[in-house]
Amino acid sequence: MDVELRASDDDRNRVVAALHQHTAAGRLTLDEFSDRAGAVWTARTLGDLAALTRDLPALPNPVVDAGPVERGRQELLMVFAAAALTLLLLGGLLAVTR
Repeated sequence: MDVELRASDDDRNRVVAALHQHTAAGRLTLDEFSDRAGAVWTARTLGDLAALTRDLPALPNPVVDAGPVERGRQELLMVFAAAALTLLLLGGLLAVTR
C-alpha cells in the first residue's frame, strides 16, 4: 500500500466499518470511536487512514452472508456512526459561530 496515495470515500467507509467492528468487540470506547470516525473524514491519504487503525488487530475475513441479527447490528452501528458524526459536526459549527 502506497501511504501517500489519496484516500477515496470507499477507503474511508471501509475504515469506519472496521472501527465499528472494533467498537462492537470492545476494543474502542464510544468516545474513541467518535474521535477516530471524525478523523476518517478529514484524512487525505491512505497513510492517514492506516494510522487510525494501526493499534488495532487485524479483523477476521467478513462473513459473506451475515444473518439478520448481524445485519441489524451493522445497521444500528451505521446509524450510531451517522449520529455521532452529526453531533461532532454540529459541535464544531457551534464552536466556530460563537
